[in-house]
Amino acid sequence: MKKGMKIQKITPFLWFDRQAEEAVNFYITAFRNSEIKTTTRYSSDGARASGMPENSVMTMAFQIEGKDFVAINGGPVFQINPTISFFVNCESVLEIDRLWKKLSVDGMVMMELDNYPFAEKYGWIQDKFGVSWQLILPEREQKIIPCFMFTGDQHKKAEEAIHFYTSIFKDSEIIQLERYGKEVGPEGAVVHCKFTLNGQEFIAMDSHENMGMNFNPAISMVVNCETQEEIDYYWEKLSEGGFEGAQQCGWLQDKFGVSWQIVPNVLGELLSKGGNVMQTMLQMKKLDIKMLQDAVNQ
Repeated sequence: MKKGMKIQKITPFLWFDRQAEEAVNFYITAFRNSEIKTTTRYSSDGARASGMPENSVMTMAFQIEGKDFVAINGGPVFQINPTISFFVNCESVLEIDRLWKKLSVDGMVMMELDNYPFAEKYGWIQDKFGVSWQLILPEREQKIIPCFMFTGDQHKKAEEAIHFYTSIFKDSEIIQLERYGKEVGPEGAVVHCKFTLNGQEFIAMDSHENMGMNFNPAISMVVNCETQEEIDYYWEKLSEGGFEGAQQCGWLQDKFGVSWQIVPNVLGELLSKGGNVMQTMLQMKKLDIKMLQDAVNQ
């Protein structure tokens, strides 16, 4: 990492079967201000643990519209669904039309691109890799905003989750919160909420009706930590009441089913050094920086 470059605190992480490289190339051609930053490949230990070919692409860190993402080839374990999508705040009709045309290739329209009471122009598309994008006019300062949709077992829990997350992360606030009225149910549930976590914008909503799907680890949020104290803090807070059986290799599922990865900023560097770092990490739940550092020379 270049000196002085700020690490994005919370980074969306996309799980693909074996299409990560194809998907990343698709996104960086669709969006402007985009680039591939780093690519890692499966070591022998990682290949054995995952069933993926040794030296094949494991992860790709990339940036679209100035926002960091990571994609992984993880096999067919998880499948992306619309419970987590990404709002794209467009600056012009020309831009929203261009993005819609590109992202809709072999995709599925969830809401047609059109004028709506809440937006000058808006459309919801699930691209050919399963990732959902909500394109909207007018533009906001943060170009791409992750959106959590509470449905299935978590239906009508958006407001509880928003307060939970904003209580954990610094520099967090609820910017706007709108609820359903009794004319359009479910009454009292969240229609739309904009909030910040560590200064980054997020959106949460309860689905208009129970869609019968749930959050899953196919899209997770990576929390990049500078110290072991930070790792301990976020692990303890986000795992409170969560799914204990889903805890491994720095991953956890919180009590709403949303998946988080609590990782040290130096993880990529340590993994690139080899040794027994990957094998050591695979045996952990919460990550321990010192143990990972010691594993470099084992």
